[in-house]
Amino acid sequence: MGANTSRVNDLSENKNLRTLIGTEPISENDPFWNQLISFTFASPTNSADAKILEEAITPLAKNLVENNPRTGNFGSLVRIFLNRTKELKISTECQDQLFIWQAHNTLFMIRCLLKVFMSQMTEEELHLQFSYQKREPGTCASEKEDLLEEMMCNLVHLIIEVPLLDITYSILFEAVTTVLVLLSSQLFHKEVLRDSLIYKYLMQGRCLPLTSRLVKTLLYNFIRQEKCPPPTTQIFEPQAEGGLLYGLASGVASGLWTVFTLGGAGSKPNPDQEQLLPLSNQSLLLLLVLANLTDRPDCPNPYRQAIMSFKNTQDTSSVPSSHPHTFQINFNSLYTALCDGQRSDQATLLLYTLLHQNTNVRNYMLSRTDMENLVMPILEILYHVEERNSHHVYMALIILLILTEDDAFNRSIHEVILKNITWYTERTLSEISLGSLLILVVIRTIQFNMTRTRDKYLHTNCLAALANMSAQFRCLHQYAAQRIISLFALLSKKHNKVLEQATQSLRGPFSSDDTASLPDYAQDLNVIEEVIRMMLEIINSCLANSLHHNPNLVYALLYKRELFEQFRSHPSFQDIMQNLDVVIGFFSARLEQAGSDLSVERVQEVIKQGAVALPKDRLKKFPELKFKYVEEDQPEEFFVPYVWSLVFNSGVGLYWNPQGIELFSMDSG
Repeated sequence: MGANTSRVNDLSENKNLRTLIGTEPISENDPFWNQLISFTFASPTNSADAKILEEAITPLAKNLVENNPRTGNFGSLVRIFLNRTKELKISTECQDQLFIWQAHNTLFMIRCLLKVFMSQMTEEELHLQFSYQKREPGTCASEKEDLLEEMMCNLVHLIIEVPLLDITYSILFEAVTTVLVLLSSQLFHKEVLRDSLIYKYLMQGRCLPLTSRLVKTLLYNFIRQEKCPPPTTQIFEPQAEGGLLYGLASGVASGLWTVFTLGGAGSKPNPDQEQLLPLSNQSLLLLLVLANLTDRPDCPNPYRQAIMSFKNTQDTSSVPSSHPHTFQINFNSLYTALCDGQRSDQATLLLYTLLHQNTNVRNYMLSRTDMENLVMPILEILYHVEERNSHHVYMALIILLILTEDDAFNRSIHEVILKNITWYTERTLSEISLGSLLILVVIRTIQFNMTRTRDKYLHTNCLAALANMSAQFRCLHQYAAQRIISLFALLSKKHNKVLEQATQSLRGPFSSDDTASLPDYAQDLNVIEEVIRMMLEIINSCLANSLHHNPNLVYALLYKRELFEQFRSHPSFQDIMQNLDVVIGFFSARLEQAGSDLSVERVQEVIKQGAVALPKDRLKKFPELKFKYVEEDQPEEFFVPYVWSLVFNSGVGLYWNPQGIELFSMDSG
């Protein structure tokens, strides 16, 4: 940094940087600042390069912290940036690339220093670094503006007011990243922060009126999915004195764009989505962080209010919103971006947030006639459950659960016919309904969970989604019908095994160890009987409401009828087994009348005829199976660590030392 093209190895010897962190205060009018911020430097695009850069900057930052109380040079650097932000909009309109380039460099330097500060000091100590100013001998410190708040407000203004163009891409990315860095003190606290100086600036200070515009801008940054501008020609040539030629303002130094396109420290380009779309990714991460800031006693989170209440630009209703931070955005563009982005945790988390909290978005999505574009990526996440972290799978399941709360959705997914699902590799599915595919993937997730993770909440959400759909099952694919009964067979086998283990344990000699293990068996048995009960209720709901639409399920039920015999007299299942007995008995009798050695086709024909003939009043009515997703108390205890783990793992060009992280364990997720 400083004049000339810089490399990480040169930073400690850089004359301009040595002056900045030194013992002498530098006047804000000194030409030094122009030299300092005129450099080309390929910023890191991945955590490995970011680590190398931070290790080089840390000793420089420590020197600055030691000398800053006397020099106030850090505050002067911040003021240089603030003065330039006032002219950024005009510079953009005038295509003044040199000015934008220098403003970007200034912010990049501030962000790198702040990154070190945030990991090594409290917010109060950070605030002091902004407060120090050059002291003249014999003068008293005067009351100055709050420079940290001033900077936060300027960053927000920059993000929402400077248009996104090739020449502004880099500085907009830096602004979003710097706000993330300023909020990152949460990483160094085990408990969820409920009181923070930075939160106060964002939620109560001068930034508050900008809430809806900031949320809208970050959403549009995500929606637009703008790729990095291509590298341009190097037009600043180093002079003999080590300065730069300032006269050529027709282009911008290639170092500005290699920030994203070539990587830093000689790294190869990273093909990951985050690196290809850095501004989109970083904006989404900041949006999720803002949405999950905790409410203050006197101030509910305005960013969450904005996310809960924004409307479609096509919505012409004049009904005023009860939320103070509402705005309008193009829902069609948002829907497309969400459909395209589900490979990443953060896009799935945004989809969950919007479906759960924004009624306008949920109603719009449920009204779409192309829901398969949204549902298919969610099913693909669940299908590749082994490759996904548990939080991503959990969010995908809850999205399905929220969608299945709507009966129109449950009906429509059976009308969407899909052909040749390439990612479903267990069996060739040349043609299947979206509803049947959803059932197959959810059942596969349950089976994976039974053998691997054994997470009770995962079971509960999977079964709740199937239960919500069950009354609307239509024309189930024969493979989906088989898998429903196969899952019941697996549960039945597991039930018998646990029952046998419990019985053997009871017969054995009683020792303190044995009695301690008994509750485990009882608990396992209780959980598995709950799951079996749910599966029986799901099958019963389908038979009672749409038997004539599902001959394949009746066929699978008859083929494996012996599975259900042991549960007939079981006190937990007797009531629900009555309907299954009626159906099995009725169709078995009709098949016997039709003769022996029937072909599969003939059996299916008898079932279809019987489905019409079976008197509906013979089936006992049960309450409708309906489950609604409700967030647990204090959801921030789950979501705040989750969001910051996404920033930690996916933030472009950001690195945090894992040893310093308190909020979550490194193996979480």
